[in-house]
Amino acid sequence: MSSSLAFAYDVNPARIVFGPGSAARLADELRAAGRQRALVLTTPFQKDAGQALAAGLGGLAAGVFAEAAMHTPVEVTERAVAAFASLGADCTVALGGGSTIGLGKAIAWRNDTMQFVVATTYAGSEVTPILGETMDGVKTTVRSSKILPEVVIYDPDLTLTLPVAMSVTSGLNAIAHAVEGLYARDRNPITGLMALEGIRALHSALPVIVRAPQDAEARGRALYGSWLCGTVLGTVGMALHHKLCHTLGGSFDMPHAETHAVLIPHTAAYNQGFARAELAPAAALFGGDLGAGLWDFARSLGAPLALRDLGLAEADLDRAADLAVKNPYWNPGPVERGAIRDLLAPAVAGQRPA
Repeated sequence: MSSSLAFAYDVNPARIVFGPGSAARLADELRAAGRQRALVLTTPFQKDAGQALAAGLGGLAAGVFAEAAMHTPVEVTERAVAAFASLGADCTVALGGGSTIGLGKAIAWRNDTMQFVVATTYAGSEVTPILGETMDGVKTTVRSSKILPEVVIYDPDLTLTLPVAMSVTSGLNAIAHAVEGLYARDRNPITGLMALEGIRALHSALPVIVRAPQDAEARGRALYGSWLCGTVLGTVGMALHHKLCHTLGGSFDMPHAETHAVLIPHTAAYNQGFARAELAPAAALFGGDLGAGLWDFARSLGAPLALRDLGLAEADLDRAADLAVKNPYWNPGPVERGAIRDLLAPAVAGQRPA
């Protein structure tokens, strides 16, 4: 290693509890943190699971708020903050994936409450100090130590029933976090190791999950990979890929994980021309060409390949490109309207990146 190596590395101070059956330790974690009234958060789809979790907590549960929604709409957050106050809650427990975790973060951003997460997907956002909120069709992001959940429980048993399609898109979403981490402006050797290990874990686990959804070892490996990928995203800055996903999600109401899954081959192909050395270790996992390899991998898993199938029409390309170049994130390659439109066009059509 070069003696001239220099970098800064901030470690996010979260407690991670990992392993089969670890969800049963939630009550102990609450007591250890001195919490007495937890507001359990879920999406409407997971309301029954949230009520069962609250019942298991007994007197430690203040109630259940089951309105978490994709892209964290501010109006939903305001209702949740009001419920938190009226129930006398002293912390939140987010059960689920990105939508629920985002709501917990949004509450904490407003009242600085302590957050616990029981992760059931491969979103990775549970270990990032980043909040993305949507208001009036615009998604904005903010980064703060107040937003980082304090305790995250990873129980692979809870992912055994995660539908295959959601497992695939959620896993590709996590891979996207790590790919961006490899060429981030503030990357460092530790995040590079974590990113590559996270990609490697998901690359090996996802095909097994598609073939055998109940494979406990593969489920655990995928959850481990998603933790690593999310940790990378929470440590370094985001770039073009996340800017595009935030733009499409907030302004076109595109589904979060699916949009990441479709876009990552195309954003990787674009940035590979400007960060070839940084992306080379990941490219080697996918046949040497990261963009095309990711597209082939996604197709082999049955993942969505076209943004038009998610609701973005070719007629939306000009507006999407206009929005994407406003307040751009740092990126190794130039963020120019024409180049971004050219990147998006094959992603809309579902074409393999050149």
